[in-house]
Amino acid sequence: MITLSEKASNTPKTFYWLTGLLSALMIVLVALPTFWPASFSMLSPLKIDTDPENMLSADEPVRVFHNAEKKEFSLYDMVVVGVVNKTNPQGVFNQKSLTDIYDLTTFAKNIQWTDEDGSVHGVIAADVMAPSTVDNIEPGGVGSVRFEWLMNSPPKSDAEALEIREKAQNLPMLNGTIVSDDGKAVAIYLPITAKNISYNVVEKLKEHIATYDNGDEYHITGMPVAQDVFGVEMFKQMAISAPMAMILIFLLLWYFFKKVNLVVSPMIVAMASVIVTMGLLIVTGNTVHIMSSMIPIFIMPIAVLDAIHILSDFYDCYHVYKDRRKTIDHVMKELSRPMLFTTLTTAVGFASLAFTPIPPVQVFGIFVSIGVIAAWFFTVTLVPAYIMLMKEESFADFSHETREQAEGTMMFRSLNFMGGMTYNYAKLILAGVVILGFVAWYGINQIVINDNPVKWFAPDHDIRVADRELNARFSGTYMAYLKLESAAEQGSLADYAATLRDRMAASTLAPLQQLAPEVEALAGTAADKNELISLLVEKVENGLDNAPDEEWEAWDEALTFAEGLANEGETFKNPEVLRYISGLQDYLVQSGLVGKSSALTDAVKTVHRELYAGDPEAYRIPDTPAAVAQTLITFQSGHRPQDLWHFVTPDYKKAAMWLQLKSGDNKDMAIVVKQVNDYFAANPAPMDIKPNWFGLTYINMIWQDKMVSGMAEAFIGSFVIVLVMMIFLFRSFLWGVLAMVPLTFTIGMIYGIIGLIGKDYDMPVAVLSSLSLGLAVDYAIHFLARSREMRKRHKDWKETASAVFGEPAVAITRNVIVVGIGFLPLLAAPLVPYQTVGTFISAILVLAGVATLTILPAMIRVLEKFLFGKEAKEKS
Repeated sequence: MITLSEKASNTPKTFYWLTGLLSALMIVLVALPTFWPASFSMLSPLKIDTDPENMLSADEPVRVFHNAEKKEFSLYDMVVVGVVNKTNPQGVFNQKSLTDIYDLTTFAKNIQWTDEDGSVHGVIAADVMAPSTVDNIEPGGVGSVRFEWLMNSPPKSDAEALEIREKAQNLPMLNGTIVSDDGKAVAIYLPITAKNISYNVVEKLKEHIATYDNGDEYHITGMPVAQDVFGVEMFKQMAISAPMAMILIFLLLWYFFKKVNLVVSPMIVAMASVIVTMGLLIVTGNTVHIMSSMIPIFIMPIAVLDAIHILSDFYDCYHVYKDRRKTIDHVMKELSRPMLFTTLTTAVGFASLAFTPIPPVQVFGIFVSIGVIAAWFFTVTLVPAYIMLMKEESFADFSHETREQAEGTMMFRSLNFMGGMTYNYAKLILAGVVILGFVAWYGINQIVINDNPVKWFAPDHDIRVADRELNARFSGTYMAYLKLESAAEQGSLADYAATLRDRMAASTLAPLQQLAPEVEALAGTAADKNELISLLVEKVENGLDNAPDEEWEAWDEALTFAEGLANEGETFKNPEVLRYISGLQDYLVQSGLVGKSSALTDAVKTVHRELYAGDPEAYRIPDTPAAVAQTLITFQSGHRPQDLWHFVTPDYKKAAMWLQLKSGDNKDMAIVVKQVNDYFAANPAPMDIKPNWFGLTYINMIWQDKMVSGMAEAFIGSFVIVLVMMIFLFRSFLWGVLAMVPLTFTIGMIYGIIGLIGKDYDMPVAVLSSLSLGLAVDYAIHFLARSREMRKRHKDWKETASAVFGEPAVAITRNVIVVGIGFLPLLAAPLVPYQTVGTFISAILVLAGVATLTILPAMIRVLEKFLFGKEAKEKS
């Protein structure tokens, strides 16, 4: 490192030219394929992805299952538009509001466009759910049902508008979904071809909504909307919040070091580090995800820290040498070893994230680690080079004139007082640390692991407002899906054949016993269960044709059995199964987290009621499979027969239950999953029905669980590695353990505070452990390395502490103030992850600095004889 610094000092312009060229190259390599993809197709363009689903790898079983079931049940991600009128006594069920809703639905159905490759994107018109696109179901006479559009045309009066509301509220599948629970708001559900087009769809909707003027409030929400809007606003914040933070850091450095031109160098280091790191991320074909979008904010404080150490030492030592070359040589010799090890420990902390099971977190960890190393290189070369490019005369009024003058500043006096306190009250300080440790442990045990993409926005953001408004009025805008399937259907063809063989072998019919051994051989030639049944029926028919008269009746009964196997597969026409599902629906709604559930049962019960002239007593599951089949045939005679296949497959072997949750928090989804498991455990399902989950809300829960466990494992591994590095650095097990104390205390207190204040343990909070590992050890390394060196020149720790709480402590304090305050502008960002990062970067830096300057000297005071060995005994 000293060699690098010397070369940079000798040829400063060369290093700045090379840095400028490298930064320009990265910008060009990103810009060319991004703005002119056709001309530079061999290069990787900027790719943005804010889909939390991609927090899981593409082959993750739960994700593969989710995509397969969406396709099987023809389900799509949805944009939800809520319309509320708070001034009209009838809410939106007045003539003017429903006219606009009718118009908006018509407009929304036509939001489509075609890409250059010919693929069509936009709203899937056939599946739009709105008052004008769904059926009203009413009795049509004795034993018949009439289907008509709920709102075939805009109402001509307020009275007609109220009739529409009453009809919708009479239909369980619409009440609480399209019509609000209080009967004064309407929701429009717009299925879209892909999640990543939701922002474009929303913008078109907003443009059209702006033409209305009737006092209605329009709220647009939904999980895809939150994810896509976050992606757009994420980059706005990168362009606003990060520069604001750097400006504040620049002003604070200017205040400390007086020279505007001198404090430009840390800014250059930070910019070069960010440009090179993000450039490498993009040109290597990686996607800028939610995690990687925050790489610049993590690199900037790390890039500035070492630069501040150099400038601080340079500022405090210049009055001794009165020569920039001699001063910078002295500073780099003093700091080279601590800076190298702080870089390695920080890089290890972030690189450990590569072992998490979350691909975007892996990318984030690897590239922050690369950025840390790049920042180290630019720091040890560009800062000395920049100083050498300045004229010697510019340092004429730089630094303090004398050591006495330097020690007379408020910061020096305050730190000297702190040094005395840590020496005189060492045991009291350590007792306080132990007490705080117990408090932190209690707080950590209160931590709740939770995330929700909608909560990535500030409380007053349009999306958060829409989320609160619509979930307060409707049954819930967060969708989760429960697939139901019999265990026989879930098993393999071989398993089914084995079960069928055993059933036939146990039969009292001789023909079935005779054919039982042949079932598995038939399965070997069949493509699926249906074909196996067909082959068995054919086998029995042949046996029937050739059976003697005395055996004909037995073969005929065997044929009935074989033909009945096909009907056994229509699991979800079985009244017992449907009643079980209905009971599960009631149980989940009563539990409180599920606002409403929709399933095949609702269609069956509604049609059955209308077949009996709307008799409320007839709102139930019919008693026979034939009666169930009749309700389903009747349902399919409506305007939207395809809706049936959103809830059951055409062979009636698999079904899906839609759950509307009022919260998208993964902790609430986890409770619902447990409730379903508890229900199945306490109430054995008929025909051995088994549940399986899919949907974005469920996936959100899964990747959160994986992230937390993966982050914990990665952190423990990196903690051990850093401990080994500390032992190697200080050539002492005791000194190595001592270096880890501020880190351990900082992490414990930060996460203890998170638990005590009730802050959710979400994605940004999870990755901050890696940042705290690097930064907390940074201060400890500098403090302990300088302490050991200074102890050689003093008779005991009391005298050494006075020296350590001079220039070394001042450098640490300047770092704490500059970076701790410098990142507070992130609190003004409308995106909560940026606020979280800003808050906790500042908290980590301040707390790590305080822990280093109080706990470490107190521990050295208590352990002086063990830490300094014979030398301490001789000089004591």
